[in-house]
Amino acid sequence: MSRTIILYGTESGNAEIVAEDISDDLGDDAVVVSDMADFDTSELVAGDFLVVICSTHGDGELPTSARPFHEELSEARPDLTGLRYSMFGLGDSSYETYSQGSEHIDRLLASLSAERVGEYGRHDAADGTLPNDDAIEWARTVAVYR
Repeated sequence: MSRTIILYGTESGNAEIVAEDISDDLGDDAVVVSDMADFDTSELVAGDFLVVICSTHGDGELPTSARPFHEELSEARPDLTGLRYSMFGLGDSSYETYSQGSEHIDRLLASLSAERVGEYGRHDAADGTLPNDDAIEWARTVAVYR
């Protein structure tokens, strides 16, 4: 049976809040929500649908909680054919490295043959809004791929 897994990579907690809000909005008890730091990458299987919420830290780097996930996948290099995912990046466009944290994860998943579906969602903190409403609206459009 395929699962919907919402993974978040965060530095300050914003991506975690967004992930929880998306899960609540989907209203599906079968949705798994996990910090990337706590997720066992060997559990990714064909047929799963992954929703990735990832912030950017420092000079376009991965946030602390996304690093173990990225490192494990980079080292193991599993074939993720049949895994579908959607990506939502958090960042601030006043920085040259806007939304780069999510792009690191996106490139890695694509290099492992996972398939990104739906529009690449992004929230720009430069406009002074919180990411939650944008992310929920985006998640509703990618939920059709579950």
